Amino acid sequence: MGRYGLAALAGLLLSAAFAPWEVAGAAWAGPGLMLFCGLGQRGGRAFRLGWVAGFVHFLSSLYWLLAMPFAWHGMPLAPALAWIALSAYCGLYLGLWVWFCWKIFPDGAGEPEFSLVAAVDQFLSIDWMKRASWAILCAAAWTALEMARARVLSGFPWNFLGASQYAMLPLIQIASITGVHGVSFVIVWFSVAVGGVMLILARRPSTLAIWGQAALPLLALGWIVAYGMTKTWGIPAASRQVKVALIQPSIPQTLIWDVKENAARFQQVLALSEKALATKPDLLLWPESAVPEFDPEIAQAIQRLLANHPAWLIFCADSPESLPSGEAADFNSSFLVNPTGAIEAVYHKRRLVIFGEYIPLLRWLPFLKWLTPIGEGFTRGERAVQFNLTNLSTKTSVLICFEDMFPQEARDHVQDDTDFLINLTNDGWFGNGAEQKQQAVGAIFRAIENGVPLVRCCNNGLTCWIDPQGRIREIEDAGGSIYGPGFITPQIPLRGPGQRAPTIYNRYGDWFGWSCCATSGLLLLFILRRPDVVGPS
Repeated sequence: MGRYGLAALAGLLLSAAFAPWEVAGAAWAGPGLMLFCGLGQRGGRAFRLGWVAGFVHFLSSLYWLLAMPFAWHGMPLAPALAWIALSAYCGLYLGLWVWFCWKIFPDGAGEPEFSLVAAVDQFLSIDWMKRASWAILCAAAWTALEMARARVLSGFPWNFLGASQYAMLPLIQIASITGVHGVSFVIVWFSVAVGGVMLILARRPSTLAIWGQAALPLLALGWIVAYGMTKTWGIPAASRQVKVALIQPSIPQTLIWDVKENAARFQQVLALSEKALATKPDLLLWPESAVPEFDPEIAQAIQRLLANHPAWLIFCADSPESLPSGEAADFNSSFLVNPTGAIEAVYHKRRLVIFGEYIPLLRWLPFLKWLTPIGEGFTRGERAVQFNLTNLSTKTSVLICFEDMFPQEARDHVQDDTDFLINLTNDGWFGNGAEQKQQAVGAIFRAIENGVPLVRCCNNGLTCWIDPQGRIREIEDAGGSIYGPGFITPQIPLRGPGQRAPTIYNRYGDWFGWSCCATSGLLLLFILRRPDVVGPS
């Protein structure tokens, strides 16, 4: 198998770590294999090898994009084009990573093109301490590129490497300090260090050299696991609980777009809500897209529902408003309705889906609106909003759609007195596939990072709640399927004022990720100042 074949294998290993396969150990092998495919290769080829690995990884992990029920002018081209274009774009980050890592290899030994044997010998000729430091810098570069992917072009923070370890509870508790990026960092560090150990074993077996290469990541991993075990043991008992009813209507996206089906699908939501409200919850949640249009008729139906079963209600709907400038705007919003049926608060979604909720550069490239199903799209909200359930002495904040995938976004929604987070989303766009689990896994880290429960109410899965240690609790499961219609009514344990303490991540944000960005940025400036470096070529 040639280098490009090994690079593709590395990409498949990365994908195997995520749903639907969830082989967590594959994540520890993929980065090292990808990087050492570029051993002894010049910058341009090293970049291309990394891009191939990234392209294969994102193609094989984002295949659910093909399930979007959208045909461009009668042709089902848009989902395939979106899948290929997004995968090609995200692959650039891994291409840059492989290129960058070999550019910063000590004494320039990663640059000349050698035969494989000569390249290995050249790699091992570098002092082991320099190789060990290089492995740390490679992990920092990976982390910096994850930070960039979460922000460039409004951000696509999907399937960060650390998220693949969601089932390893002691390991992932470090996210309360560093965010999910800290978990990604230690995986890449370990993977690169072990890759170097494999080369030692292949050419110059030496126990001392092996420990010198691998000791630091092993010690760090041991400390992280020990810290995580203390976080998952001895959890203080909750001082109170809030009973929440989560409705999962499982409405196909084709019906959501069909205005003739609005009344029927809303009746389905009401029927499920009647059954759930019979259990006397404190709060009722409807997922994104459950309400066809928040008009007077819908408002009256909500008032009748709550008159018979008093409870707080949170739901999503389009919200047309006039801006201070007089310009009309349409928001994707969540509404807090009190038990009497009156609106108490509104939150406008801030992270819009590119080509799903807004079209970039539309003013200059108006033809782009013909490539999407959204028309003019939505206006971006400006701030996070706390929803105060006054008679319950409880505060929550809502993340709409894929906002729960953004660490920095969720952090803005958690104040010192926020009791729990809510995510209202519509994953019906992507049928019944891996997307639902991949998003839920990302949300696990928002709970750990901020030290609060996170309640997820989805159109067709994965409706559940997640505790502050990242355990998924009480999944809605209709007839053996997470995708079917139904509801759950979990009791969400809440901590009292004296029991709440903000996590380091909640207090200081992406301090670790920005440190990796600063380190990598300085190194990039250094290597770009070298006369022989002009970038990937």
